[in-house]
Amino acid sequence: MERKTGIVAGIDAGSTAIKVTLYDGTLTENMIEPAGWNGREVAAGMLARAASRRGVRVEEIARIYGTGYGRVGLVFLTKAVTEITCHARGAAFLAPGVGTVIDIGGQDVKAIRVDGSGRVLDFIMNDKCAAGTGRFLQVMAGALGMDLATMASLSAVGAEACPINTMCTVFAESEVIGLLNRGTPRETIIAGLYKSIASRVAAMTARITPCQPVVLTGGVALHPSMHKALESELKLPVTVPGQAVFAGSVGAALLAWDDLQRGGE
Repeated sequence: MERKTGIVAGIDAGSTAIKVTLYDGTLTENMIEPAGWNGREVAAGMLARAASRRGVRVEEIARIYGTGYGRVGLVFLTKAVTEITCHARGAAFLAPGVGTVIDIGGQDVKAIRVDGSGRVLDFIMNDKCAAGTGRFLQVMAGALGMDLATMASLSAVGAEACPINTMCTVFAESEVIGLLNRGTPRETIIAGLYKSIASRVAAMTARITPCQPVVLTGGVALHPSMHKALESELKLPVTVPGQAVFAGSVGAALLAWDDLQRGGE
């Protein structure tokens, strides 16, 4: 049955958070909530509330495209799309003219070289290890006795960084606890963690020959010291666009919109 409205939806079902974007050709509406233990239920509820705010029912949304770690569980999608494609398209919308997208999410890190329209030219992802991801930072924040928001607020750009000798999540957690026990200031440890992650991400990004401008997206983009550490390691300016955390869901919505205009699926 053909749906009725000119509104489409994009859902990025990440490992730690779910993002929903509605788009009607001119306006976007974004929503984010923790993924919880039942991502499908959370996503469905968010979609219903977002649709209600726009005065429509979910059944009237013309296309619902999904991406992210949990997209396979979203049985109500019109179409599932790869994370690389969605993040590239979304970043190009949020930061027009972007040359390279670096997305640091809860479970993975992506570096994507794109053309002016957000078409993927090359990309690389981390392996299955959590090193350098939001999950890594979350575990380290726990070892430091704080949550991620507190960690981001405590980090001071330019603070002295103590060396962190391992990026293995298990060993790094032990190392952080050891540093705390020796009286190392938490701000120094946090700076060291950001520097270590930035070094790893920069080395990975170098393999796709990054083009400027470089844009940082994903939840870790909200940590100012991570942003600055990455600039230092890349030796390139890095931009964090507004709504950076929504790049995946925005990209999914835009791809749905493109297909709707073409009359495709």
